[in-house]
Amino acid sequence: MSDERRLIDRLRGLARHPGARGLADDAAVLPAPVGRDLVFTHDMLVEGIHYLPGDPAGDVAWKLLAVNLSDLAAKGAEPIGVLMGFGLTGAADWDAAFVDGLGRALDHFGVPLLGGDTVSQPAGQARVLGLTAIGQAPAGGVPDRRGAKASDLLVLTGPVGDAGLGLRVARGEIEGPRRLLKAYRLPMPRLAEGRALAPLADAMADVSDGLLIDAARIADASGLAVAIDLDAVPLSDEARAFGSDRAARIAAATAGDDYQLIAAVPPGAAAAAARHATVIGRFEAGSGLRLHDRDGPVPLPGTLGFEHRR
Repeated sequence: MSDERRLIDRLRGLARHPGARGLADDAAVLPAPVGRDLVFTHDMLVEGIHYLPGDPAGDVAWKLLAVNLSDLAAKGAEPIGVLMGFGLTGAADWDAAFVDGLGRALDHFGVPLLGGDTVSQPAGQARVLGLTAIGQAPAGGVPDRRGAKASDLLVLTGPVGDAGLGLRVARGEIEGPRRLLKAYRLPMPRLAEGRALAPLADAMADVSDGLLIDAARIADASGLAVAIDLDAVPLSDEARAFGSDRAARIAAATAGDDYQLIAAVPPGAAAAAARHATVIGRFEAGSGLRLHDRDGPVPLPGTLGFEHRR
């Protein structure tokens, strides 16, 4: 039996939704929800870029699902199902562990596998994985990154910087609690917070590449400036153990991989948003990103976050 056939047979055990057609067809078929907008997103993970070669296969599967669900969370969407693209490299044991981990992740989030594709990759090449997530949201209620307005507050759902420290733990650069390693390898998409904030938000995005760069992207798309108070950016107790001064906060705000949500919220909705997020800044007329803390203006770092081929 080929590696491809073996993998697909294992995946059939996860494809229990009727629309998946037992992975025996070339497409999934779902009924269109009435009064709902469909939301589609696609993210990829590349070995050595988005995860370390030594990361457990099951954790890689979790991360592949989680980063895509995070994009749905940023649109206030409820997941319907996913389609996966998988590169076969001849490592049957790794593939089996990946499928087991994917099954645990799908069960945890209550999301069905609907289909996808498998391809062969040259031996020794970095493994490439892709996943498309499909969600649904109330019609007309999906926040647009271009929708922020001057005087909107910038809110953040939780601490940043944990995943960046977790990556350093995984690389053996520092010693730290398992919770930091877990933040890097097993991110949690903020689906509930996304659904709660979407009706309040003029714009929303997830923090995948770094708080500063993702906030700047909302501002740029909306034709505005954004000012962030670094002292207001929440840090976990584990991150504070490594420092909470200006340098540590800049490192946390540029690290990425935290998958919190940021949103532009009108001042009148601040009280409702405060149940799910912390105010860390404000959108203003103009352009660009400004930082400040209790000591005054803060120069922008050379890098605001992660960018491919920078």
